[in-house]
Amino acid sequence: MTVTRRSRLSGAVLLIALMGWTLLPFASLFTAALHKSGTYPSGISWPSNPQWGNFVEAFHVANMGVIFKSSVLIVLGAVPVTVVIATMAGFALGQLRIAGGRFIFLLFLLGLTLPFEGVIVPLYYEILHMGFLDTRWAIILPLIGLFMPFGVFWMRAHFVNMPDELTEAARIDGASTWQLFWGVHVPLARPAVVSLAILTTVWTWNQFLLAIVLVNNPLERTMAGALGAFQGDWGTNIPLLSAGALLILAPMIIIYCVFQRQFISALLQGSLKG
Repeated sequence: MTVTRRSRLSGAVLLIALMGWTLLPFASLFTAALHKSGTYPSGISWPSNPQWGNFVEAFHVANMGVIFKSSVLIVLGAVPVTVVIATMAGFALGQLRIAGGRFIFLLFLLGLTLPFEGVIVPLYYEILHMGFLDTRWAIILPLIGLFMPFGVFWMRAHFVNMPDELTEAARIDGASTWQLFWGVHVPLARPAVVSLAILTTVWTWNQFLLAIVLVNNPLERTMAGALGAFQGDWGTNIPLLSAGALLILAPMIIIYCVFQRQFISALLQGSLKG
């Protein structure tokens, strides 16, 4: 079917409009962050004297250097474990065709319907009894479990689409299950693995609810969780609050821009066949 020039033009206009609509809140945050501290900017208006120092002030006032380190430690604790376990489980469900695999996969699908808000109270008491309350482990351990349903679903979607002939050829050559996994399938799953790592990193970095409920010390929370304490102290100072929000968003935007090719590649491989 031939795509007409008019259709291509309409699609381009629609995409530009959607992109502009998406960027509108960021533009509002950016212009608000440049107004004089203590003022109340309205709408998207460029100040006559941009206050670039608001970003530096927000960084120091909120102790973002310490909080950034805390967020990195939480990401390093939750994301690698999530990705490794989800990749192994996805391989088992998508390629090995283990007994009861469909039932197990159904349980993971049910886990996708479980909201964080629905388990926060039992999580609180579980973490309290484990002795991890008010530590970073109170965020890391629940996140690993809560990310697992999506992680397994995501990786299974990749492995189930890999040709069976690839596995059969490796078996004929004498490859064990472990060699088949690490030597054959994991290298081919790189786009899916990288995309899962990006998604879980963003979700961990932006985790707010678990951070404010399970950790009292703002300096041991995620960046988004610490923003709650910052908002409590500086909620009436819109320029500083906007500058702080942009500083929190910046690392994740950079990560996505760097790895966007792998992310899009994994999305294109994501159709399920069973």
